[in-house]
Amino acid sequence: MTNGPFILGQPRAVTALGRALCSGRMHHAWILHGPRGTGKFRAAEALARILLDPASEATHRRSLEPPRDTPVQRLIDAGTHPDMHVIRKELSAVSESRELRDRKQTNIPLDLLRERMLGGTSGDGRHHESAVFRTAALGHGKVFIVDEAELLDADAQNAMLKTLEEPPAGTVIVLVTQREDQLLATVRSRCQRVPFGPLAPEAMQEWWNRSGHAPGAEDRAFAEEFAEGAPGMAELALRHGLRAWAQELGPMLTEAESGGFNPAMADRMAALADEFAAGIVDADERASKDAANRLAVRLMARLLGVRIRRALHDHSASPAALARWLGASDALHEFEQHVDRNVNLKLAFANLAAQWAQRTAPAPAAGGARAR
Repeated sequence: MTNGPFILGQPRAVTALGRALCSGRMHHAWILHGPRGTGKFRAAEALARILLDPASEATHRRSLEPPRDTPVQRLIDAGTHPDMHVIRKELSAVSESRELRDRKQTNIPLDLLRERMLGGTSGDGRHHESAVFRTAALGHGKVFIVDEAELLDADAQNAMLKTLEEPPAGTVIVLVTQREDQLLATVRSRCQRVPFGPLAPEAMQEWWNRSGHAPGAEDRAFAEEFAEGAPGMAELALRHGLRAWAQELGPMLTEAESGGFNPAMADRMAALADEFAAGIVDADERASKDAANRLAVRLMARLLGVRIRRALHDHSASPAALARWLGASDALHEFEQHVDRNVNLKLAFANLAAQWAQRTAPAPAAGGARAR
């Protein structure tokens, strides 16, 4: 992306974090929460870049714009700054623990947090030094960013509580999450919370101008509708060609919504998700197929959610039609719950397809039967 604001389209978040940086009383624990792809992690990174760089001045802090081209910024760009720690589920793949390496990477377990942040003895008997309490290597504090913090399991969250309440001086912890409700109340109460929301159209236009993407009109229109103000989601839609999903599944969905039902729809949804996940694993040998499957499922649910929202915004729709689409929304929510509970994905897709047909199709005429 070309030069421009480090954080796009989040003026309230930038103001809140900028004021904290300028106050001289920077809180030590933060939660940045909101929809996926709206700049939360980038804001956490900006905080780290400013806090760790002695070249940061008041203008950088106030605007949440890190200095450019300094030794510290080059270290962070290279991923080699010793005092900036980013904790992600994918770190399990490079753990010293075989048990962690063999995990499905669908959560952030306590042992990974011990290894990368908290220290202590992990389940395999290894003792880990506490990175939180280690002296800053470059002498300008430490920043820990936990990405997808909603994936922290309950043991990991409970183990964090004391550190969140009383970290060493100069240590800042940032939890980045799109599901704040998955964090324990005791975790939330120890953190300052900053919400992120969808970008306004003007900010999304600026993102397009800076992104380097030049899709055709139809691909861009699809990506914009799919993204709903989240540049990260537009990026995913373009990178993985998700419009092809909509083009292939569209006729099957339309058939179901008209009272018919194509039994191949569930199998095709599952196959598309599996192909997507396989592509991610092929591109990165450290990637987890289970984590990639979950992402694929979330993207499929988002695709169907776009269809529901489009129908609900149809001002010509009758009350009965709107009620049917609200039923489809309930079916989609049930599907996402099944995924969260680790229901077999093929079964989850089969139930979703059946429920979609049942809830979106018009009621049969008197004396008739609904098509199956």
